[in-house]
Amino acid sequence: MPYRSPVRDLAFSLTAVAGIDQVAATGAFPDYDADLMNAVLEAAGSFSDEVLAPLNRPGDLNGAKYANGSVTAAPGFADAYRQFAEGGWTGLTASAEAGGQALPKALELAAYETIQGANMAFALCPMLSLAAIEALEQVGTEHQKATYLPKLVSGEWTGAMVLTEPGAGSDLGALTATATPNGDGTYALNGQKIFITWGDHDATDNIVHLVLARLPDAPAGPKGISLFLASKFEVRDDGTLGGRNDFRPVGIEHKLGIHASPTCVMSYEGARAELVGLPNQGLAHMFVMMNNARVAVAVQGVGVAEGAYQHALAYALDRRQGRSIWTGEANAPIIDHPDIRRALGVMKSKIEAARGIALATGVAADLARHAATQDERRAWKGREDLLVPIAKAWGTDVGCDVASMGVQIHGGMGYIEETGAAQYYRDARITPIYEGTNGIQAMDLVGRKLSQDGGASAKAVISEMRTTLTALGKLYSGKPVERFKTAIEAVEDATLWLLDAKADPARRADVLAAADAYLKLLGDVIGGWMLAKGALAAKSQLDTGEGDAEWLEGKIVLYEVYAANVLGHVSSRLAAVGQGGPLLERLSRVALGV
Repeated sequence: MPYRSPVRDLAFSLTAVAGIDQVAATGAFPDYDADLMNAVLEAAGSFSDEVLAPLNRPGDLNGAKYANGSVTAAPGFADAYRQFAEGGWTGLTASAEAGGQALPKALELAAYETIQGANMAFALCPMLSLAAIEALEQVGTEHQKATYLPKLVSGEWTGAMVLTEPGAGSDLGALTATATPNGDGTYALNGQKIFITWGDHDATDNIVHLVLARLPDAPAGPKGISLFLASKFEVRDDGTLGGRNDFRPVGIEHKLGIHASPTCVMSYEGARAELVGLPNQGLAHMFVMMNNARVAVAVQGVGVAEGAYQHALAYALDRRQGRSIWTGEANAPIIDHPDIRRALGVMKSKIEAARGIALATGVAADLARHAATQDERRAWKGREDLLVPIAKAWGTDVGCDVASMGVQIHGGMGYIEETGAAQYYRDARITPIYEGTNGIQAMDLVGRKLSQDGGASAKAVISEMRTTLTALGKLYSGKPVERFKTAIEAVEDATLWLLDAKADPARRADVLAAADAYLKLLGDVIGGWMLAKGALAAKSQLDTGEGDAEWLEGKIVLYEVYAANVLGHVSSRLAAVGQGGPLLERLSRVALGV
């Protein structure tokens, strides 16, 4: 069964779960309505299914190529990208002034899930252009906006984030690349960067690099970083391209997965560049891109999980072995074996939970900009900040979990490359590392996001989950409700414990020791909340006779599966939150086998 974009699930999640109608109600998007939402999702799904999905396996087998200082995209990718650009897919949320469509962020995330699910290696290219667009819109000069934004928004040029160096991975304060003034308002960039996704390719005429580097008089550490723009080719005053800039790839990485996405080692040798934003504020400016990319990577986790799930489902329907315990059929399809059915149900429910969190983050981002009052915008910004690390880390963990389960459903055939199941697992594995590892997301959550408003955003989520719990009691009785109630209580206990611990500087190790478990606890429980809202919406539609009854009933059953298989384990998450720093300190190097 070829990949088919989950357009109906995406539309349901946007409306019934994430609440995109709240965004429409602001009036900030006068062209947006349900018909437009469905049209965008259908068109994105068609392009993803028909153009991108057929390139996924060949791209993995052939990969991008490096030779003589340049990179060639995997076969078919350059033509697919040109079609992508012609379709206007890079400009969904960009401003109308830059040639964009000015649509809600949440809708863009949903559309891009189809691209990620069809071909993750391809999707990485425009994903980084979106981050560059947002950074230039927020901190670029008027000249930079006029020169670069229209080409990035149209997709004629692509963007790249250039952060990491051989000796400076997540610790960007340790980077050594330099930017020396040329005396004419431009700068000469020097240094080497690694892990630069789509840093070079032949799919477009030009590539715009946003690069972190140090000015000559910059202070040491993260406070001495500035952001620079370096164009692969000179852009003349009339918009035409001139000579090649002095930076080039010196190779591409040989990776576990995403073989069709060129991950470049870049060398800057006096490359001409422009300062973006303020001197020594590069880290803050780069976080505009980083925040955008983190939510995009969350969607990437959901997309690759959806692809892996569909692959596993097709195999479970086709592969015959043993007798069905339900129908008595001999040589039955393995989907009729309880353990396979359970695994598929857990995979599907986790995907829908992660999708709900990612799209809810998009809705929060839209409302943080466009809600009616300043107080509302502040509250939604707090919600967005809280959800971003959860969406990114929990969603990408789901991508890996589901892809791994997909291999398991194939059995031994899953470990054989020819079946294609292994590719999803290999591709997914990078996502918990991208844009700040998931451990960094957890530290960000407990270190900054939880307490930046005194815990108000987390407490607001807990309150809203309790409101959903009350409604859920009218739909279910017994364990599906009890498990959600217990899960909410666990989140509240963990949140209050962490807020108390953060108030005591001597307990910093306790806070950091709790970070991973706390993020996973919130992901598990907020994911359950998303499914519970979906179940309630499905029941409402069933009661009024709307929609496909069997499909809607599935939304109700998926919540029950999730409650049993995920929410049933929150006590272990809560125990890990409270393990304390001293326990890990006692885990000496000798104990670890050093």
